[in-house]
Amino acid sequence: MRHIYLFSISSHPDAISVNSLDITLLKPQIDFSQYDYLIITSKQASKALQQYKKNDYLGKPSLCISKQSAKSFEELGGQVLSVGEGYGDSLAEKINSFPKEKRWLYLRAKVVASDFVLTCKEDGYMIDEKIVYESSCSEPIDTVNVEEDAILIFTSPSSVKCFLKKHELKRTQTIIIIGKTTAQALPGDCTYMLSNDRTIESCMQIANSLK
Repeated sequence: MRHIYLFSISSHPDAISVNSLDITLLKPQIDFSQYDYLIITSKQASKALQQYKKNDYLGKPSLCISKQSAKSFEELGGQVLSVGEGYGDSLAEKINSFPKEKRWLYLRAKVVASDFVLTCKEDGYMIDEKIVYESSCSEPIDTVNVEEDAILIFTSPSSVKCFLKKHELKRTQTIIIIGKTTAQALPGDCTYMLSNDRTIESCMQIANSLK
């Protein structure tokens, strides 16, 4: 039986879950009253919001990048404005459907993989950005031993980049990727499988069919 390795900050009972990132939450000063909508692209952004007074931000509907990020915001009691397709560029299409008079606040990581904010600003949209968390490669991803026939699941560009700092991807391994943005972090000659639903569960369904 082939082992499944999940490189993510989330876990799954059917996989060897390797926490790929250490997350540090930040708390910049934010005047939420200046904004109509929030933009949330990860569960970490919702965690960072818990450092602020709920009454300050819960009245601000959020554009979320995926079902998971939407769920994390709803668990805080927030209202989801709309949900993207799991990658940053899909948010630009969503934002373009709203009036340019609306003000957006993007609660982001220190390093991001998509330039959708720049694209929207060039189109005349008002989007401010606040860095509410930063990530670094974890010790578990540095030290993990992966079999040559293993099935590897990567859930973010950072998880790919952190893995490649200490390890190599082998042709005998099966690579499953959660979305297009994550796939772009792979070496150009790497063969991979893309999940249908951009969720860990969707990745695991593929992996379990290959064991």
